[in-house]
Amino acid sequence: MNSTGLDCRALTFKRSDAGTILRGVTACFACGGASLVTGLTGAGKSTLLHLLAGLLGPTSGEIWADGEPVSRFSAPHRERWRRRVGIVFQHLHLLNDVSLLENVLVPCIPRPDCWPDALADGRRLLERLGLGHLKDAPPSRVSGGERQRAALARALIGRPRFLLLDEPSAFQDDDQIDGLLRLLAEAVARHACVVVCSHDPRLAAAELFQIRYRLTQGRLEVCP
Repeated sequence: MNSTGLDCRALTFKRSDAGTILRGVTACFACGGASLVTGLTGAGKSTLLHLLAGLLGPTSGEIWADGEPVSRFSAPHRERWRRRVGIVFQHLHLLNDVSLLENVLVPCIPRPDCWPDALADGRRLLERLGLGHLKDAPPSRVSGGERQRAALARALIGRPRFLLLDEPSAFQDDDQIDGLLRLLAEAVARHACVVVCSHDPRLAAAELFQIRYRLTQGRLEVCP
């Protein structure tokens, strides 16, 4: 296994109400690369990302990050490790009672050392995503596509080591897809580990993704 990146080692996840969702998943998502995971709705893509992010614990197997067994970490240690992770949730989970800019800055709250640069970085990301004029607007007053791009800016703030995106292009037109791919390419260039789960054919056709996987019946296979 590559010690630089995220390694899944015989990863299994079961839920009492849904049975076995992932079955013995073994894969390496390398830093300095972008991987695309496809699969039908309900195949377990979101579950896989939540496991990689440390938001869920595996039923069996392990997740290693940069050579460390993060799935074995105690809760406080795992919380600190998650500060290195940027994530876009499928359902976004933006805070409705604060502005888009304040939503983008939420991951910086536990890291006061990054505040001197965070505000400028947040504004820069919103500008690049075509949201600069909406920075003071709450999520309830913008479109679904604009909320999704704000969630992407939140994931990118602080230049995380691990970037995990769940259906990040669902509400985006073709022009916005190009901007999304440019930002992901920049993350790869700074040696981030980028994992995207999506069934969007526009992402499937993108040259950015060096490795493509398909999740079927709980098993992850490399696409030819």
